[in-house]
Amino acid sequence: MNDMQKQRVLSGVQPSGKLHIGNYLGAIKQFVSLQNDYDAYFCIVDEHAITVPQEPNDLRANTIAVAIAYLAAGIDPKKATIFIQSHVPAHTQLGWILNTMTPLGELERMTQFKEKSAKNQEAIYAGLFNYPTLMAADILLYDATYVPVGEDQFQHLELTRSLAKRFNNRFGDTFVIPQAFTHKETTRIMALDDPSKKMSKSAESEASYIALLDAPDVIRKKIKTAVTDSGSDIHYDETEKPAVANLLRIFAAFSDQSLTALEKNYTGIGYADFKNDLADLLINKLSPFQAAYNDLSRDKDTVLSILEDGAEKANIIANATLLEVKQKIGFIV
Repeated sequence: MNDMQKQRVLSGVQPSGKLHIGNYLGAIKQFVSLQNDYDAYFCIVDEHAITVPQEPNDLRANTIAVAIAYLAAGIDPKKATIFIQSHVPAHTQLGWILNTMTPLGELERMTQFKEKSAKNQEAIYAGLFNYPTLMAADILLYDATYVPVGEDQFQHLELTRSLAKRFNNRFGDTFVIPQAFTHKETTRIMALDDPSKKMSKSAESEASYIALLDAPDVIRKKIKTAVTDSGSDIHYDETEKPAVANLLRIFAAFSDQSLTALEKNYTGIGYADFKNDLADLLINKLSPFQAAYNDLSRDKDTVLSILEDGAEKANIIANATLLEVKQKIGFIV
């Protein structure tokens, strides 16, 4: 099946902070699989990253780091299009057009805006408020049929679907109505030090996440100090044992074992042995990625060339969509 016959999938990762196993399991691992069956577009969403303040040098370094991580994890530029969001101006242009069609109340209901703005009420910017319309533009520009999303992005995807339908109803059939693509068991990986919070690149404590480039001794220490629940049995229960459930989800995802099989394997075995095995697993599984990442880091010219080629291809598709939108809303083009 060639790309013209394949349905398109699009997603992206923000270049803010260190990539961790939650990013890998919730996004990048899916990307590697999806590239084989879909016409895949994976971007580094630097314009989303600046909805909260970023240090310029860190943003540049993190943007390249995400691109290298994509490649090190197994995303093949011959199969998938990899590009930087800001290298395709149509994203912000369509984002503005969609802003003019988005009721204020719909943006005010966005949970992610409420959570992020609550953390820093003295620095709440319009970009953070309008984040969902830019995300909608990202998706709609490419006629994406499927969008890999975590639970925290479902609400944004629903807004995207609503905006697409609204535009189509008013101006005629233009946008594909996208659908969510999720992997239930790894959609939401929680913090190691607080299973009530999502694992986050911007967390205050590095003990809350396993970074993809963490050294073996660091991984072992973080898993050893990860919080657990009362009792000592290894049992999957998100309500009664949320910390253990989170560790089991991580174990299952990296070992390709079912949660039921893991529960059976660790019957009568305590937390210490379970954690030791989980640390061994993570060290073993991340080692090839880290080796590939280090090799690519020494050849950034190749990485930049891949991003340039990706942006060229993405611009062709995005500009065609944007032109159609401009014509339909009455712009002179």
